[in-house]
Amino acid sequence: MPHILVIGGGPAGLRAAEVASAAGAKVTLCDQKRSVGRKFLVAGKGGLNLTHSEELDSFVTRYRGPDQPADFWPRALADFDNKAIRAWAARLDVGTFVQKSGRVYPKALKAAPLLRRWVENLRSQGVKFLMSHRLTSLASGEAKFETLEGEIVMQADAIVLAMGGGSWPQTGSDGAWVATLEKAGVKVAPLCSANCGWEIDWPEELLPQIEGQPLKNVVASVGAELAPGEIMLTRYGMEGGPLYALGPALREMSEPAVTLDFKPTFTAEKLVAKMESAKKNFLAESQYRWKLSEPMRVILEHFHGPFESVAQLADCAKACRVPLTQPRPLAEAISSAGGVPWKAVDDQLMIKDLPGVFVAGEMIDWEAPTGGYLLQGCFASGTLAAEAALQHCD
Repeated sequence: MPHILVIGGGPAGLRAAEVASAAGAKVTLCDQKRSVGRKFLVAGKGGLNLTHSEELDSFVTRYRGPDQPADFWPRALADFDNKAIRAWAARLDVGTFVQKSGRVYPKALKAAPLLRRWVENLRSQGVKFLMSHRLTSLASGEAKFETLEGEIVMQADAIVLAMGGGSWPQTGSDGAWVATLEKAGVKVAPLCSANCGWEIDWPEELLPQIEGQPLKNVVASVGAELAPGEIMLTRYGMEGGPLYALGPALREMSEPAVTLDFKPTFTAEKLVAKMESAKKNFLAESQYRWKLSEPMRVILEHFHGPFESVAQLADCAKACRVPLTQPRPLAEAISSAGGVPWKAVDDQLMIKDLPGVFVAGEMIDWEAPTGGYLLQGCFASGTLAAEAALQHCD
């Protein structure tokens, strides 16, 4: 019976332990916190978006990362796809439903019942849980931990690393593993914020008019990339799904800026026609004739006013460029980019310089937008890494 050591108790690690133990391996799962699934539980406060119902041809396009192999996500998702997640949840007696947006949630809209049944199932399959074990050193077939009882060394036939990225460090996803891997000779791409808000230098006098206000039904863009949705204005800048989706493109810009279309269902010519005979006070008139919200008018005036003509205002309302300064700190981000480079692993997620050591989940240098793609990526990569670890032990 091979011994597989899984380090990290998030979705990728738990899934790897599940696959390996179901195949008959002896599985030990270690986590630096006192309990597993802490980030999973935090995600569940928003309803626990498990996956998305879209077809795999579209699904696989949601993932990106430097040097990411074109065939990886088609392979990984074919092995454990969005339908498989729903079937898996059903086996744990957790029903799911598809929202109008296509997002898939547990019927209870909570993570705790699912996590509890998942852990019970893993224990019944023989998985041994060791909590408060912080990884301090790593080599092929061997891992060293700092524990409450002091330092220990564990040997295993294969090791699966699934310690998360660098966001929400209070849950244990603190990125401390980067130094450990680099000490073991694995170069890691710096972790940075993904799916996060962006900062704007708002003048103090504008804050009472914009803070906490939504920009509804807008289309944000960076170059040719479009992202429709709702953006929330904050004291520090902007937050919301469109910015999350455009994050990779924004990070590539030396001077990041987002372009907002406040009236995506109208052309500029149509907006001009709706203004009819207005000859002055164009921004004030837009409130009634275009149904332009107060925050939209404040942003237009601040970044592009004053307006000398209806045509000028219409062009800006259709393409309002808003300069950004920087993404919010990594600790606040929903997820992180960076991590173990794709070039450092083989097509089975084994680290080339550490034979028998596999990596899964957010530790790898990939990212995806919110909407179920992140969790799906963790489940799928955890499945593939465990299957590869079992094969390595044969």
